[in-house]
Amino acid sequence: MKLFTLTLVLFISLVDVALAQNDPYEGLIPAPVSLVKATGTFTFGKLTVVKADKPKDKAVELFKDFLVNNRGLANKVIKYSPTTKSGGTSVILTSRGADKLPAEAYKLTITPRKITVIGKGAGLFYGIQTLIQLFPVDKTVAANLPCMVINDEPRFGYRGMMLDVSRHFFNVAQVKKVIDLMAAYKLNNFHWHLVDGQGWRIEIKKYPKLTEIGGTRQQTMFGTNRDWPDGQPYTGFYTQDEIRDVVKYAAERYINIVPEIEMPAHSDAALRAYPELMCTPDTSVKNPARTNGLYCPTEETFTFLENVLTEVMALFPSKYIHIGGDEANKQPWKESAFCQALMKQLNLKDEKELQSYFIQRMEKFINSKGRSIIGWDEILEGGLAPNATVMSWTGEQGGIAAAQQKHNVIMTPQTTGLYFDHYQSRSPLEPVSFGRYAEFSETYKYEPIPKVLTADERKYIVGLQGNLWTEFVPTVAKLQYQILPRIFALSEIAWSKPENKDYQSFSEVRLAKHFERLDAMHYNYRVPTAFEVIDTMMIGAQFTMAPKTVVPGARIVYTLNGRDPVDTDLGYESPITFNIPAGEKRVFKAVVITPSGRRSLPTSTIMYNQAPVAAANYTGNSAGLKFTLIKGNFTAPDQLDYAPKDSAGIAKTLETSEFRKTRPASGIIYEGYISIPADGVYNFSAAAYNDTQLFIDDNKIADNEGALSLFKGYHKIKIKYFYTAPVPGTRRRGNPAIRIYMIAPGTMDKKLITGDVLYN
Repeated sequence: MKLFTLTLVLFISLVDVALAQNDPYEGLIPAPVSLVKATGTFTFGKLTVVKADKPKDKAVELFKDFLVNNRGLANKVIKYSPTTKSGGTSVILTSRGADKLPAEAYKLTITPRKITVIGKGAGLFYGIQTLIQLFPVDKTVAANLPCMVINDEPRFGYRGMMLDVSRHFFNVAQVKKVIDLMAAYKLNNFHWHLVDGQGWRIEIKKYPKLTEIGGTRQQTMFGTNRDWPDGQPYTGFYTQDEIRDVVKYAAERYINIVPEIEMPAHSDAALRAYPELMCTPDTSVKNPARTNGLYCPTEETFTFLENVLTEVMALFPSKYIHIGGDEANKQPWKESAFCQALMKQLNLKDEKELQSYFIQRMEKFINSKGRSIIGWDEILEGGLAPNATVMSWTGEQGGIAAAQQKHNVIMTPQTTGLYFDHYQSRSPLEPVSFGRYAEFSETYKYEPIPKVLTADERKYIVGLQGNLWTEFVPTVAKLQYQILPRIFALSEIAWSKPENKDYQSFSEVRLAKHFERLDAMHYNYRVPTAFEVIDTMMIGAQFTMAPKTVVPGARIVYTLNGRDPVDTDLGYESPITFNIPAGEKRVFKAVVITPSGRRSLPTSTIMYNQAPVAAANYTGNSAGLKFTLIKGNFTAPDQLDYAPKDSAGIAKTLETSEFRKTRPASGIIYEGYISIPADGVYNFSAAAYNDTQLFIDDNKIADNEGALSLFKGYHKIKIKYFYTAPVPGTRRRGNPAIRIYMIAPGTMDKKLITGDVLYN
């Protein structure tokens, strides 16, 4: 419940100080397995000698580059010999003693005279990355590092990040900056989405038209993207030499690149170049296919794909080759006489089994080359290919089903904060993104291993991944804004033990140095807001506002007149107490401004000295809510007030699955009553992937999170919601559920509102 008093604010301030002083991980991200602090400091200066088993090892050279480029130091690097004694301070980078360490593990020891990093291969590299994080961000010549012992290893073997370069193309230098971020935070698999309906981005020597024709679309706009439809051709692709360069660059940072070549769907770019690979539609079919971005499963198609993959596998040494397999609109196969005949020949009962045949055939070819396939969770449909790894994106159910079938799973559900193209808050001032929400806290709090799995089944969850689809990401600045700071949360849930996670410490203490580092490297990032909740309403007569920022050196400005704060407004210095007259409201808006001039989105807190709302004169007890269905495509809930009504009825649930079967895009208004069990202040919130509005007694709940003082009894509830059909060529599915939550007086327990308290 977001009710503040002076006592509470002072308590929070003391907690913040305690957190900063007692950070058990010294600001490191991701949190190591164990960190034992010791007394004293190590002073790294010009005369500190770096000793390494292999001075020319790439990890050692990257550390040397860090010292030159970030510290202005040219320290001597010599070959390490344990029998050679030396004076002064030294850093030892060695694999001696690493034989008993798990894969990718390291041990870092700092004493007043010596730093020792023990690790082998990736382990040594990650130990060096941890050491780099311990250096101060300022570029003073001498750096004091606290003494400690760290023992560390990853929780998951697959720690991934996906970048889509089909919809918007990013050049080699820009891709390398993403790889740099991944390496710094111990992510080890870069899923490179090279092919989709919008553009083919990898040179294939045998089929030059793939990039000559398939690498270009006719204008910047795609689907519902709000880029201006400028009519200017949009193009770009990587030569094979550029691919080799990026693969080598990533490998030097212990990052494997997983290439994705889409099939059988999302293939419009390839089919623009080679239309003979499409199915010929049956002209007698009355309802032709909406889209035909689907390969026809002919021998010519399989030969084409095998030739393409042969060249791809020659460029990428990855064990995994991603072949997509998702969102296949199978209508072209239903209309194809060839496909129908093939299904009879193979004794396949439907087009789902035909897709399984397609995937399994490609898997056999890839397996014959010593590689394995990854596919999105739709490859489960019609039967899972024998050796496939499933990337579970539509939710967790695909991953659960695959693990239960003893298949490896990479968790990346779009419903749990791992889709970085989603909005980072519900503020209308967020840059245009895909119309769902993946707040930073949601990403951090995700647990990749579902509780429903048995102990044996859990071992098949081999890792997780964050995804950035780029329909709405046309620039590097937007790319960085979308993944920062969420990639920090991804790093910790992929590497750290669950018991070492602490969201408050992570978000309020440890992130500080990393924002400072991002500023020093001129990365764009989303500045955390002064309050975690963007817009809220609080009930009471007295409030104390204590906005805060984790960004070092940032300042907070605020207003009390409803305007968004600008640089010249009041500067926040210490907690402010407000006394609100009965029946009146005040609005406290705050913005964080970093030393580099970056600004957070404004937060708005309505302080309302509200008299309790009397219960409605309602005597019925009919379960469920009245609904009004409004057919059409909408972009905001307010549009539902002016659109013609379609139908009405009683809904016993807030699920919209049944509506979607006959109306792929619609608006819905739910109205009725909610039963309030006792007098008091209740907090309400709404969660849905499309924009939603929640009203209690005609009071709009700001940003779908706020409080009202209510008397016991029935109170009016109204929910305005819309959903849209997936845009052809996107890999997005609407979540059919709206969730309404309530926190009762005197508790912090956020309970889902179900039909037992809703009436019409």
